[in-house]
Amino acid sequence: MATATLSSKYQLAIPKAIRDELGLKPGQQFTVMAKGDNIELIPVRTIGSARGIFQGTNSENYRDRGE
Repeated sequence: MATATLSSKYQLAIPKAIRDELGLKPGQQFTVMAKGDNIELIPVRTIGSARGIFQGTNSENYRDRGE
């Protein structure tokens, strides 16, 4: 498990292994959420990065709201 230390300026450095695993880049923005005692950092992705995410999905037997 990777750890990070909060600096006196309230900054965190994300460990290299995590940056590499998630493909994070300098200047990347995050949504920060508090859930109880936990802090979640969620990378903000562009709409273009979602291209092809549903490639190969099967739309047969799709139910419409009219059914």
